[in-house]
Order: sequence, then C-alpha cells, then structure tokens
Amino acid sequence: MRCLFWLLPGLLLLASCGGSRNAGNGSTKAPRGTYTQTGLGSYYADKFNGRATASGSTYRPGQMTAAHNTLPFGTVIRVTNTRNGRSVDVTVTDRGPHTKGYIVDVSRRAAEQLDIVSAGVVPVRLVVIKAAP
Repeated sequence: MRCLFWLLPGLLLLASCGGSRNAGNGSTKAPRGTYTQTGLGSYYADKFNGRATASGSTYRPGQMTAAHNTLPFGTVIRVTNTRNGRSVDVTVTDRGPHTKGYIVDVSRRAAEQLDIVSAGVVPVRLVVIKAAP
C-alpha cells in the first residue's frame, strides 16, 4: 500500500514533464494561430517537378506549397526565415521533410521569396494561418 502511495504522485510528475517544441492543443486540426513550430526549413529540389505529392496533387515549383510531417493537407501555414524576417504563406500538400530537425520543405517559389535558395537550409518558424477544411 505504501508503494502505491508513492507511485501515483511519481507517475503524475513524470506525465507532467513531457514536452514538445510544438505548441497547440494536440488535435489533428490545428486552429489558426495556435500551432507554432521552430526548426530547420529547406526546399524541394527541382527533380520533384511534376511528381505526385502525398496528397495526390502534383508538385509544381511555381506554386506556394509545402511539405510537413503531421499537419493536415490543405492547412495554410506562414513560414518565416528567422535570419532575415521574410515570411510566406504556403499550403501543406505533401509529407516531409524526412531529415531530423527539419520541420518544413517549401516549394522553389516560396524558397526564393524567403531567400533560402542559396543557403539551402535556414532556421524557420511556422504558424498555422488557416486550418484544413
């Protein structure tokens, strides 16, 4: 019985220690402005032009799209290059990036507006602007 007395508070303490770099309510639909994330951002290589994305759409470098590992397809996110403050709004149409620490891959057009093409990878912050329908 004494073990149970000490075990329960210990488990509650451990449960409260869990953390995440993602802020939000944990739902699959992220309400506008409540989901933010920071990490590294990159852009799609030109070789993906014309290929199908995970959502079924075709990747086009001239569109304002992005890949994110968990946000629902159709979610509009604002990606900000934290080095220069430039931001773009893109729609999640694909899954990725598949490299640890990377949180978003943006289309070539978005990368040009963010000024990340020459760098390839930059620190970014993203915020949900419009939840997926």
